[in-house]
Amino acid sequence: MDGDVDGDVDGDVDVVVVGAGASGLACTADLLAAGLRVRLLEAGEVVGGRMRTDRIGGFTLDRGFQVFNTSYPQVKRRLDLKELRLRPFTAGVLVHTPDGPHRFTDPTRRRRGRGGRGGRGGLLPAEGVSARDLAALSLMSARDLLAPVSWLRGRTDATTATALADAGLSAELVEGLLRPFLSGVFLEDDLETSARFFHLVWRSMLRGTLCLPADGIGAVPAQLAARLPDGVLRTGVRGAALTSGGVALADGGELSARTVVVATGGRAAAELLPGLDVPGGRTVTTLYHAAARSPLAEPTLVVDSRRRFLNSCVLTEVHPGFADDGRALVSTSVLGEPGPAEVADVEAALGEAYGTDVAAWEAVHRVTVPDALPAMPPPLALSRTTRFGPGRYVCGDHRATGSVQGALASGTRAAREVLADLRNDTR
Repeated sequence: MDGDVDGDVDGDVDVVVVGAGASGLACTADLLAAGLRVRLLEAGEVVGGRMRTDRIGGFTLDRGFQVFNTSYPQVKRRLDLKELRLRPFTAGVLVHTPDGPHRFTDPTRRRRGRGGRGGRGGLLPAEGVSARDLAALSLMSARDLLAPVSWLRGRTDATTATALADAGLSAELVEGLLRPFLSGVFLEDDLETSARFFHLVWRSMLRGTLCLPADGIGAVPAQLAARLPDGVLRTGVRGAALTSGGVALADGGELSARTVVVATGGRAAAELLPGLDVPGGRTVTTLYHAAARSPLAEPTLVVDSRRRFLNSCVLTEVHPGFADDGRALVSTSVLGEPGPAEVADVEAALGEAYGTDVAAWEAVHRVTVPDALPAMPPPLALSRTTRFGPGRYVCGDHRATGSVQGALASGTRAAREVLADLRNDTR
């Protein structure tokens, strides 16, 4: 998988896929399964795109806080979950409020051991909620859980804020729980994300487990890449431009192919495909701190009702192996790219939320992820064609939904449309 563009890479291929994130890996796998000759190019030294994990100073650090949902159809189809050694989060959240912490858990899921480690990852408040809100939320959840996906996908779209109000949920519940929680899911705090997407995400959380691989989120694309035949993937090779005959490489070479699939992030895709319509992006910054002892002895997501941070959790409670030296690793995410004063405010909020003195915490890493998710306002097309022009295709979560499912599904669609066009020789 080295980055040398040798004779094997320069040999005749049917398709070049540019970008080895989840979408590009899925597309490549399906094209290979159909018998095509494919080369997958990745500019970086490691696959995964935004699904990356780094080892820094003895800590396992994802590129921003990430969770893995086991209920996604593409995940079930493509991955060996046992091999990932998944570690679950608690089935619920702790909301930090001016009145103290409020715990919201799912009454339908059995709690086993500390923090409910055995539970699945849905979110249905069991306490601290009025009977009226509990009934309304239970009705909405039952509908999302049991209704056909086609019905959820086909409903008239609106914002998530409108959908929650239409479901009969009180402003108190929305502001006290759902807005703080969903801000971390959608990376925006106005609940302007498509209601159609919200209901599908809610369904997935009710049906699946929110967890992390024991080796970090990067284990997911690594597993997909490991299944590719030798010689298909080339890392450290950047496609600089598309040509009439294939892909011009940054080192001055060219890789010839009749068909090219651009599977990069939205901005990079627009550079390779001028005129491509790309949605706006959500930027998030994750701060990593090490503490001598865990401030919360359970693998539970903490959110702030005042929204000074999106979410926080003690990652070493999810898996102790995320820190080599026995200290607690705390991950905290905030919208945008905070300056020093804003970081100080976040750390003060963490001290309040965890009920501890954070002055002795060590700041071990900080990562800002531009375009971590595409903006998804209504009306949202849950899947868009990957066809851009003759022999040119584009896939990624910016062509579907901001999720692992969306990225994998878009790659799947790209392969399907490439194969259909090659069969029909429409170009």
